Order: sequence, then structure tokens, then C-alpha cells
Amino acid sequence: MCGIVGYVGMREATPILIEGLRRLEYRGYDSAGVAVQNGCGLQVRKLAGRVQALSDSLTAEGISGQAGIAHTRWATHGAPTERNAHPHVNGSGSIALVHNGIIENAESLKARLKQGGHEFRTETDTEVLAHLIDDAPGKKLEDKVVAALSHVEGAYGMAVMWDQEQGKIVVARKGSPVLLGIGDDELFVASDASAVLEHTRSVVYLDDGDIAVLDRDAGYRVIDSHAREQARAVADIEWDLDAIELGGYPHFMLKEICEQPESVRSTLRGRLVFEHGNSRLNGLNLSPQELAKIQRIVILACGTSWHAGLVGRYALEELAAIPTEVEYASEYRYRPRLASPGTLTVVISQSGETADTLEAMRVARAAGSKIIGIVNVVGSTIAREADGGIYIHAGPEIGVASTKAFTSQITALLLLALHLGRRRGLSLQLGQELVYELAQLPELVDRVLELEPMTEVLARDYANAANFLYLGRGVNFPVALEGALKLKEISYIHAEGYPAAEMKHGPIALIDENMPVVFVAPNDHVYQKVLSNMQEVKARGGRIIALTTEGNGSLGDLVDHQLRVPKTQPLLSPIVTSIPLQLLAYHIAVLRGCDVDRPRNLAKSVTVE
Repeated sequence: MCGIVGYVGMREATPILIEGLRRLEYRGYDSAGVAVQNGCGLQVRKLAGRVQALSDSLTAEGISGQAGIAHTRWATHGAPTERNAHPHVNGSGSIALVHNGIIENAESLKARLKQGGHEFRTETDTEVLAHLIDDAPGKKLEDKVVAALSHVEGAYGMAVMWDQEQGKIVVARKGSPVLLGIGDDELFVASDASAVLEHTRSVVYLDDGDIAVLDRDAGYRVIDSHAREQARAVADIEWDLDAIELGGYPHFMLKEICEQPESVRSTLRGRLVFEHGNSRLNGLNLSPQELAKIQRIVILACGTSWHAGLVGRYALEELAAIPTEVEYASEYRYRPRLASPGTLTVVISQSGETADTLEAMRVARAAGSKIIGIVNVVGSTIAREADGGIYIHAGPEIGVASTKAFTSQITALLLLALHLGRRRGLSLQLGQELVYELAQLPELVDRVLELEPMTEVLARDYANAANFLYLGRGVNFPVALEGALKLKEISYIHAEGYPAAEMKHGPIALIDENMPVVFVAPNDHVYQKVLSNMQEVKARGGRIIALTTEGNGSLGDLVDHQLRVPKTQPLLSPIVTSIPLQLLAYHIAVLRGCDVDRPRNLAKSVTVE
């Protein structure tokens, strides 16, 4: 989950590396560091804390060179201290390395290296790689890297330099994303395209097992573990620099919440077929015969994407009448696989690099399932390894707490459910009605955003609460889960989401005058049931915040606060009901003085298990 950036060219490396780290800080912000070649060796500077602190130290005492690597860390092995910060070096300081991932056999490798006289200074698994490469045979750095990695078990995205070869960086990837940026007479390395977009739109996505050699004089080449050259296509980044700038907003999270009319519109663009009441999903790469054979759908995801999958289950079962299960990807891969012919597996990941989801996808494929990916990042590993998929086209999401990707994922799942439903008996009339409702969503989201001033006022009443309970039923139960997760992630308030009817089976014991209870209660077929659950909370003194539908009648005698969203088709309602909860969590976190875009202990892309 760390950020990696590297540069080889004719310009000063340090400013480029620092700016790249700023772009990547959402991937990790425990510590940061740089290593630069200066013609006489390697200069390394690192410290605990944010990239700005590193930048300040380099302003006071700079380091110079035209090739370098840098890293911003989310700690796995070892505390977030200066000693454990990357880059890591070998004993003599002739090799410097940055790494994202986990080396599973680090302890056995360390023991062997210690027997050979190597001394270790840190608690990290990464330091083992620097010593292992130092110890490996080879006259060229890439030869040493190939030899060293033959002994490594685990995941890595890494970049390494050696003071014996100026103007060269060697990169390797296994299970953790790394890409190359191809500029004019200069080359870049990054774990995310945002780090290189200021300098080039041309990138090469590395596959697992790839080793890339970046040379200032010879250009770049990609080889495999047997040093055989590999052809890798150059892709173009589709979005521009403005998409990863704050643009006048105080936080990326608020910017991305407010971008949801456009992100939902982008997910829908070109995919609605009004005449046939259908959706156009050419990227599925499934023939009509394969679609007809689907008997079961399994959705694999983690975190917010898992909540989107829960909404998708309701849509797929109602519109397509296909039994659907939603699994935590992290658990799925470790359970016995039962043979189930006709299974379609749908994997959901904003980044397309989520480690647990990626490995679960591979397990599902090995069991014989067809794979559909729902991802945001073009060129990501899941996008490339899936049989087909749906890009959500939400644009870059920098805030660690996902917002616009969530609503776009739900939108994509609705398109998939409609597509399958129209092949399985969903009538033309119902299809056309749903297409019409989907087309209205961007405008409805615009109207929902008008609730921001109300959520800000509401946040002032509840910013000091110790606990929250979020309750919903049916398709809005996942919205309750997501609302609770958003509050936990960025405000550090304990919150739980439950099906409203399950409150009586335990959580009701928590309710008193100090417990805010958020009900997600649009006017649907279970609305009256939810009103009964509100009465149960009111009878016990709980403070009720009701999120309901415009024109639904006053709840003033029953609830303490009301937020009203536009009415839409019930299956689409999670898109409009989730946004006020995003805004409420955001404003509570701001009032509590939390770092909204970079909440403690979290990182954007979970690329380690």
C-alpha cells in the first residue's frame, strides 16, 4: 500500500521525486524517503512523518543527482520510524531499494544472510531484499536482481539502484503494482499513474514476474525471470492533471463527493439503450450462449466495494432472477471450493489491484469460473486478468475513504443486472422504465448534494458522539453498512450498521439518550416496517436521524432530524441515500479535526494481504 516513484533522465531528480510522493501520499503516509545517484555514490534521506517534512529537510539541505527513487510508507513490518523508512540500503550503502509488498520468507533469508556476515539495522522485511541483491551474483544490476528474486517468496513492487551503474534503475513486480512512465529522453517508475502524469501520459503496465531495466542512455526494456525480453504495450493515461488537483476544495473527499453527478454520468455514458430497454456492455466478452448458461453469480470484494456488491445482489436477483452470493474476497480464497457449474464471478475493486480480491479472482478462475471485473483504473491487474468487465470511469479517487467509486460501482452493477435481466425474461416495458430512471440519476445526485448545508448543521450536534448506529432494510441495508464505515474511517467514532429488524436481536441494548441512530428509510415496500423500528428506538430514548424520501410525509413527531432525498426506483435508491451519509461523515470528521483525506492507519489501495 506504499507509494513508489523513480526517475532517470537529465533533470534534477529530487524535485520530481518529491512531487511524485505528494501525488502518492494517499497510498501511505507513515514515513518517506529518497535516494539519489550523484556520480559518487548514493545519497539517502528519510524520516518518519509526512512528505512535507521530508521536503522541508531537503530544502534546508538538498541532495543532487539525475536519477533517484523515493517512497512513502504504510507500515507493515516494523514501526513507522525513521530507521524503518524506505529507501533501505545494504551494509555498504552501495544499493538502495524501495518496496511495496510483503516478503513472506524474510526471516529465513535474514538468518542465512546473517550467517554470511550481513548486519541488519531495521525491523523491516524490505531490508532483506537490499542485502540479498548485494549478495547475489552478476555484473549488472538486473542480473543480481534476477538471481536474488529466485529466492524470494511473497509480494513485491520494487525499484533498486546500485552505485556501480549510474543512470540505471531496475524494477520488479510480483503481486504489487508498478508501472513505467515513458517521457522524452527520460523515464519514470511509479506505483500509480498519478505520480507521473505531470510529466508524461505514456505508461507501460508491468505484469507479475516482469523485471524492467531503465537506463538513461539505453532506454527501457522488460525481461522475465530468465532474462528473456518481453514485449509490453505502451498505454495512454485517459485523465488529466486537473483530476488529481484539489481545484479549490478543502479536501479531496469533499471534491469527490461533489463529483458524483459526473462520475455516475460517466459510468452510464454510451451504455443505455432506450429503445430496447437494455444496457450496452460490450466489454463483458461473454457470448449469448455463455450468458444463457449462467446459473449463479458470486461477487468478490472488500470494504466499500463489498457493500456495493451487496446492493448488486438485490439488483441481480430481482432483475435477472439469478441466485447471487457476495463474499469477502479475503475469506473466499481460503475456503474449500465446491464445484458449481454455470458460475459467473464478479470482482469489484476501485484500484483493480486489491491484493485479496486479486488472489480470490485467481482462485475462482482456477475453479473454472468466468470472471467479470468492475474496476476504475484502466490497465490495472484485475482489468487485464479478467475475462471481461465494466470500467466505471469515475476518474481518479484520491481520498482514502471511497465515495464516488462506490456510487459508480452500484451504477455498473445495475447496468449488469439490467443486461442479464433483459436476456432472462425482464419485460421491455420494465427495462425501458429502468433505463429512464438510470438516465435521471446524475440530476438526482445533483439535488442530493443540495443537502450539504443541512448535513453540516447536523454534524455540529453529533460531532462529539462516542457511538452511532446505522439501520436500513432491503437494498438500503448495505447503505447503512457503508454509512457506518465512512464514519469510522475518517472520524474515528465507533459505528455499526445493521438490518433494522435485527436491532431487536442485540443492538437495542445499546440504545439510550446518548446513542444517535441513523435510519435509511426511503419510501419503499419495507418503509412501514422501518417506521416500527423507529418507534422502538424512540421508546428507549434514542436520538433518531431519518434519511427518507421527498414527499413522504412529516416524521417530526417521531424523529429528531430529517434528511430528504429525491424519489427514484427502489433499486436505484442506494445511490441517492448513500451521499448524505458521506457528507455527514465528512463534516463530523472536519469538526473533530481529523485528517479527512489521510485517516490514521489506512491507505487507499490495499496491495498487501
